[in-house]
Amino acid sequence: MSKGREIHCYDYVNHPYEQVRAALSKNAPAVFQSATKAAASRAQSIASELRIDLGGIRIEADIRVSIKDIEVKNHEVMSGPVTRLHLEWEAAKMPRLFPIMKADLSIYPITATETQLDFNGLYEPPLGPLGKAVNAIIGHRIAEASVHRFVSDVAGYLRKTLG
Repeated sequence: MSKGREIHCYDYVNHPYEQVRAALSKNAPAVFQSATKAAASRAQSIASELRIDLGGIRIEADIRVSIKDIEVKNHEVMSGPVTRLHLEWEAAKMPRLFPIMKADLSIYPITATETQLDFNGLYEPPLGPLGKAVNAIIGHRIAEASVHRFVSDVAGYLRKTLG
């Protein structure tokens, strides 16, 4: 992937890091599926749904999220661990018409009872110059809103289900 557009967002889960890490390390695809209320899952890949509302118009697309790797190491800035899920996703239908996202979802403790989910991704618009033009006008807003919704859905699901 050459240059591309970066998206960064985060949310918090009011549960200890170990609980959040365990839930996502054990079966992130199932968490993503449950969080986004999608129907189909596949081995090591999952169909989830990205959705946003723009001026009363609902835009949604099923996506396949693949977990490429999970790593645990010490956080560079704060003392303590960080777990990184290396993700890729693409549209489940007509993937060549939508951006492919490559991202890291980092999980790390903020306090003893609060964990941060930190999403940092990079995507390149499809369709060459036409896709770049659409992205410059509105595509980047759709991508950003979709990612924010995804992270918010995952954090909300974890807040409700962990205990």
